[in-house]
Amino acid sequence: MVIRCGRRLSRALAFCVSAVAALVAAGSAHAGGGYFILGYGPYAHQTSGTVTATGMDTFVGSSNPGKLNAVGDRLDLGMLMFHPYRKVSRTGAQGDAEIFNFSSTSENEFYLLPDGGYARRINDRWAWGVTLYGNGGLNTEYNGDTGIPNTNSNPGSTRCRNQNPGNFFGGCGEIGFDLAQVIVAPTLSYRLTDRHSFGISPQFGFQQFKAYGFQGFEPLSKHPGNVTNNGYERSFGAGVRVGWFGQLTPWLDAGASYATKIYFEPFDEYRGLLADGGRFDIPANFAVGIALKDDNVTLALEVHRIFFGNIPSLANGVTDTLTDPVNSGFGDRNGSGFNWRNQTNYRASLTWHATPRLDLRTGFTYGRRPNADGQVDTASFNMFTPNPQLNLNAGFSWRWRPDTELHLAYGRYTRAEYEGPSAVFPGATEKVQPHVDTLYMAWSLLW
Repeated sequence: MVIRCGRRLSRALAFCVSAVAALVAAGSAHAGGGYFILGYGPYAHQTSGTVTATGMDTFVGSSNPGKLNAVGDRLDLGMLMFHPYRKVSRTGAQGDAEIFNFSSTSENEFYLLPDGGYARRINDRWAWGVTLYGNGGLNTEYNGDTGIPNTNSNPGSTRCRNQNPGNFFGGCGEIGFDLAQVIVAPTLSYRLTDRHSFGISPQFGFQQFKAYGFQGFEPLSKHPGNVTNNGYERSFGAGVRVGWFGQLTPWLDAGASYATKIYFEPFDEYRGLLADGGRFDIPANFAVGIALKDDNVTLALEVHRIFFGNIPSLANGVTDTLTDPVNSGFGDRNGSGFNWRNQTNYRASLTWHATPRLDLRTGFTYGRRPNADGQVDTASFNMFTPNPQLNLNAGFSWRWRPDTELHLAYGRYTRAEYEGPSAVFPGATEKVQPHVDTLYMAWSLLW
């Protein structure tokens, strides 16, 4: 069998190459906490990610591969623009530590993230495609410090000088993380019957990470030379996503998908900071959803579960190293992490086919923070990864021509403020005040 793809596939491949370069250059993309964007592609950004049983664009590799047979032949190219604001502050530190009562606002406040997908039917039973998307969310950079020379907590570090003032965690200079992840997901789908189809998407991942300003943690690490300020470290990984899509009745569709953990090579340059020797895998996750529809309106509901608790660098408590640095030093499998638990997100969306050319969509997602609230074992590190609990999105798709769609979506992350007792400065309280606005634009070509 010969599949002829022509110019459209060439355009798609060219886009993938350029988009990967842009993703890596842009750094992490998701300012809403964690590193899962709520959804990928034009329909997901209009509906807060409610696309397991609806949203027939080419981003099935990121949501539900079983939908690919319902997509048809199309190309989607999009750009996410977002503006995060994050401010951290500390109050209540006593004695010599009182000089560490200050606030700082993250310098990284605007990002661009391209994405894209391609889909094509092979015959009445088979379809194939590819999805390119990115995760992120640990890109924070705080420049505040005590303003007083000789106040960093590790003056013997080769990365500090004795006279440097201390930053928010007692190191020196700017302090922050930068994480970027890119996933390429080729997809193959088979229509078992007229109503049921199944799909599979291998997930090939690339990620890069750097941390800086954590000199204060070097004395507590198994590998003090691999804690901070080592530039970008890169690694590759792989996993798989499978999915089912069912058109159960003329008015009811349903879908389900499961993604394994994406296993990455460890970050060797930061094996003295991240738990489990620098490993930072993408956790397994699953989603189930339904879509109730008629000629004018579609109501979609779904549940999404992410297993953050199975990744030691995320799940371990903040105080694990601070209370037992000998047996649980930074970088050890039992070393400090973010104290994240598994997270369940509840999503709903409404689509109104207002005219033959115009679709209006809105959606929301609610989920408890993965980081346990208000605990000394949680608060400090989560100053770098604020986790909003509610997301609202709205947008539209306009068929400019029968074979062309234009898409626009706006999103707002709310209920994000987080506060808790400091693990680094006992008796102090730390607080992060973030908010995020997003704007997504996309173009689709159908044939």
